[in-house]
Amino acid sequence: MGQGEKMKRLVAFFAAILLFPACLPAQSGAASQPATAARQKTAKTKQAPASKIIVHATEVLVPVTVKDPQGNLVADLQKHDFRIFQDGVEQQIRFFWDEPFPISAVVLLDDDLPTQEAQTVQKSLDSIAAGFGKNDEVALVRFDEYPKTVMGFTSSNDALFAKLKAIRTNAKDGLGSRVPGTPSLAMTTPPRINGQTLGGAADIPILGTSTNGVTKHVNDAIHYAAEMLRTRGRNRRKIIFIISDGTNDRNNTWSFRNTLQLLLSSNISVYAIAVDSSADILKLQRPGILAQYANSTGGDVFSATKENDLERMYSLLTEEARNQYTLAFDPTKTVGKGNYHTIEVRVERPDLSVTTRQGYYAGFPR
Repeated sequence: MGQGEKMKRLVAFFAAILLFPACLPAQSGAASQPATAARQKTAKTKQAPASKIIVHATEVLVPVTVKDPQGNLVADLQKHDFRIFQDGVEQQIRFFWDEPFPISAVVLLDDDLPTQEAQTVQKSLDSIAAGFGKNDEVALVRFDEYPKTVMGFTSSNDALFAKLKAIRTNAKDGLGSRVPGTPSLAMTTPPRINGQTLGGAADIPILGTSTNGVTKHVNDAIHYAAEMLRTRGRNRRKIIFIISDGTNDRNNTWSFRNTLQLLLSSNISVYAIAVDSSADILKLQRPGILAQYANSTGGDVFSATKENDLERMYSLLTEEARNQYTLAFDPTKTVGKGNYHTIEVRVERPDLSVTTRQGYYAGFPR
């Protein structure tokens, strides 16, 4: 090859290199047109307003407590050990949890106890805090005729302990009975939720009437606590922990049925400690109001009249509430009474007792 021919090829080579960058955008742009169009289409799709999707939460959660003949919690059961029935028709258990749930609790303190019981409860109040852990949240409410929040939900065990101690040591406003017709210092205002007064009444004593000299509304107190709990997450065990003698005036604003509807539709269980040994609250025939709420919601009721017994019961109660099994099912169509459906849970292992709520409301009228 002559020198001239080599020079021509070298010039052509450098010319190709110089022209290549200028050609690249045009070639790349032509090749990427479909990809660019796809990206633009995707972007438009993401920016377009999404259609409104309504999700119906049909899944029914059923907390279950299982005990052996000695009353100890049974903790080694599996999904296949359980059967669940709605209105007598067996349902398929879709989900099963045996891990403890964090607790959302409202502690209801009866503010009108007989003197002896009031003194015993006050001495034991500090021990309530020991039953709750760092992942739990607790609110305190006192009640007689009206309920009133004395501490909103807190996850601070120190704050809970401090508030309980303050109630225990406040000699001027204990939990004991007062002169008939005189409300407690804590109850001189109508009930409040989230800082809002219910009913808009003025902050003056509102005296009720009772044929037996007692003005105490257990239904209203439990309904109030249920309203506080119903918006807490479904990933929490929601409980009402009531310490009372079970005395209930006839003039409650909310009936037992209305209150039970709210409890069952919100997955709330009631655990009660009865502190009046003379009250007929634990008999299976005609159980008292505390036992009725506990039995209907899958909770439990304990009886204690001594300080040591109370402290032990506080621990047992929170342990039982925390360590329930949780079953979930999508209900098949069954015939209930209105929107109420009965629930029955059976355990295949013999000699075990099962506690769960007796039913649920498919819809709760607002």
